[in-house]
Amino acid sequence: MLNTKPQKIAVIGTGMMGMSLAALFTGNGYDTTVLATKAASAERGRRSYDEMYAVLEGRGLVSRAQAAACAGNLHFTLSYADLQDVDAVFECAVEDKAVKFAIYQQIEAHCKRFRFVASTTSAMAPETLCEGLQSCPGKLVVAHPFNPPHLVPFVELVKCACTEEAAASAAYEILESCGRKVCVMKKSAPGFIANRLQHALLREAIYMVEQGLADPRDIDKALMYSFMPRYTSVGLFEHQDAAGLDMVQSIEDHLLRDLSDAKETPAFVRERVARGDLGQKSGRGTYDWTDASRADFKARAAAPYWQYFNWDLPQV
Repeated sequence: MLNTKPQKIAVIGTGMMGMSLAALFTGNGYDTTVLATKAASAERGRRSYDEMYAVLEGRGLVSRAQAAACAGNLHFTLSYADLQDVDAVFECAVEDKAVKFAIYQQIEAHCKRFRFVASTTSAMAPETLCEGLQSCPGKLVVAHPFNPPHLVPFVELVKCACTEEAAASAAYEILESCGRKVCVMKKSAPGFIANRLQHALLREAIYMVEQGLADPRDIDKALMYSFMPRYTSVGLFEHQDAAGLDMVQSIEDHLLRDLSDAKETPAFVRERVARGDLGQKSGRGTYDWTDASRADFKARAAAPYWQYFNWDLPQV
């Protein structure tokens, strides 16, 4: 039988983010309707969803019967009218304000009882997006997961001054019920939490390459085999406390003045983009990429997250 929870969820968008969220929500017993722009998009979304569950079945995390029960919680529609009784909306549209605002207008016109609209944007501030919900801007929050959200447990919940606490709490509760580690950003800032940290590290890594201190491969190796594995088990602030803040002060008094403080994208990136070396999508970026190396990367990128699989799966 289906283990359906009382809330009904709408997911706007059939791309990787939208279908990964649909996999997560249906896998945790939520009745989930995905809105597609056309039938072909819905078909593509269904194939993507099925592929995700095939991988989960292959790893023994979900049984065939459970996958079928989860799929019973999934619906597709081309009409906002079919979303009239949803409790929560997760918007996974392109990073275009006009597109998102058009979606919000449709939600306001057709959805009668939604508790919140959560945008999965990685770039747009809730202060900007809430303007698109003209009758109820306080129901807009940003809930930014890392891709793919059915596998990576982290979600950052970003509020703004107009966000209603009831809306933020409702989004938090649904995400937490799906085993997500929800981090609340108290006020908005570009990049939110995780990308600010990630790009600060990337800026210094590129700076070391440009200064001729080390090659990209050795910097990647240093990250993979020094402190990064530690931070899957302990936090950065926890580790500094363990090391001793007097030692932290001593190191930073000596080191910080020598680190990059660049305010623009480094030439290392700009030059590659200018010549079309975009990374995996073009076959060359910092490294050269083949089908085999892409597949190997995908498997290695997913490997750390399998241990966090903790869905509230249907009992069948």
